Amino acid sequence: MNEDMNTIENNLPQIEANETVEAHEEKNVQLSMDPSIQEEEEAKLAQKENDVKLKAILEGLLFLVGDDGLTVEQASKSMDISTKKAEQLFDALQKDYVDDSRGFEIERYGSRYRFLSKAFVHEAAKKLFSIDKISKLSNAALETLAIIAYKQPITRVEIEEIRGVGADVMIRKLEARGLIKEEGRSDAPGRPFLYSVTDEFMDAFKLLSLDELPDLPEFNKDNNDDLFHS
Repeated sequence: MNEDMNTIENNLPQIEANETVEAHEEKNVQLSMDPSIQEEEEAKLAQKENDVKLKAILEGLLFLVGDDGLTVEQASKSMDISTKKAEQLFDALQKDYVDDSRGFEIERYGSRYRFLSKAFVHEAAKKLFSIDKISKLSNAALETLAIIAYKQPITRVEIEEIRGVGADVMIRKLEARGLIKEEGRSDAPGRPFLYSVTDEFMDAFKLLSLDELPDLPEFNKDNNDDLFHS
């Protein structure tokens, strides 16, 4: 009887002193896993890690392009991935920013994706921008403001046609600073909003009338900040 017991004990797998029973059992499961299944699991893990990295790269690209936005085709070529994969990454990133723990959201305008601040940020933004309405305006904001001043009332699409880039973010910033306002709707298809400058704009630039504005120059990157700094 004793010999039989010794034989059984000798045939049992040995567990090292510093190894728990659970860890030993898990090791046995891994060792017994079909090699093809193990390779499949490793491939899935590698793909998941790669997707996380690609999504982070896409997020960085969106930040860098600013209000110009990023198209699926641009992302595809920049990241050396298929357009289908780029679309999947955009969708996944949009879902990440839905939660209210984020102050940004990703919106698609036409073929371009852009970062936009969420609605609940706007009240604080108004207070921030009211601290200094003019001196911290970017060249892009000044260019957009000049177009509205000269062409008002004007729609966002018309502004974008003149500038050659998206104007949605700039319009939001200028509205938040109280320099422009919505002035009814256009009769064009979709009845888009019309924008014009405000009394705050006139006060900020010490204008009694828009007739005092200098002659309209061509809008380009070299002189787009000269209109209100001459």
